[in-house]
Amino acid sequence: MTLRPEPLPVTVLVVAKAPVPGLAKTRLAATLGDLAAADIAAAALLDTLDAVVQTPVAERVVAMTGDLDRACRGAEIRERLEAFTVIGQRGEDFADRLANAHADVGSAQPVLQIGMDTPQVSAELLTDCARTLLTTPALLGMARDGGWWVLGVADAASADCLRDVPMSQSDTGVVTLAALRDTGIDVTLVEELHDVDTVDDIPSVRKACRSASRFARVTREV
Repeated sequence: MTLRPEPLPVTVLVVAKAPVPGLAKTRLAATLGDLAAADIAAAALLDTLDAVVQTPVAERVVAMTGDLDRACRGAEIRERLEAFTVIGQRGEDFADRLANAHADVGSAQPVLQIGMDTPQVSAELLTDCARTLLTTPALLGMARDGGWWVLGVADAASADCLRDVPMSQSDTGVVTLAALRDTGIDVTLVEELHDVDTVDDIPSVRKACRSASRFARVTREV
């Protein structure tokens, strides 16, 4: 009998948006259409949630916004969310929602936060990040578009500095790193990943995914 590893005392937080056609992945939609872009977003979210479920951590939380009743693969997403604690997002802009999500988790243990734009993320990579977070005040994984794909903080209060960071810009990652360091904590950099924003990002991300993943299957003809 294979013994399951002892859960790491870390909370993984996924910040997600319901993949509603017309509202999800608008830059992809400009090329592929609203429905195809939303379906790709749904596949990416589900692959991400699968990886988190397979990661041996103590808690798994999703901060969700949007209407799953109108979303692509909404029923499948709801079913997968049964393995998570689900909280709503709050805040006027994305930076506020990120900071508030960390606060609303209410965890006394370190929080490792990811989004839904890196469907190639694996349980092994998340486990490595969680272990690293147990030995450092913060970690950050840069994205190749200039943003970041993972943020880990030992103390949720450290994420409050995100409120002053302009999001979805070419220097978001660098500014986030500086903001964290300005709080006086050390930041460990982890593996850089390519995230999905435009149709040009799809081949690189698909190549890094498992061939049987939803994202790989739904983008095979793109």
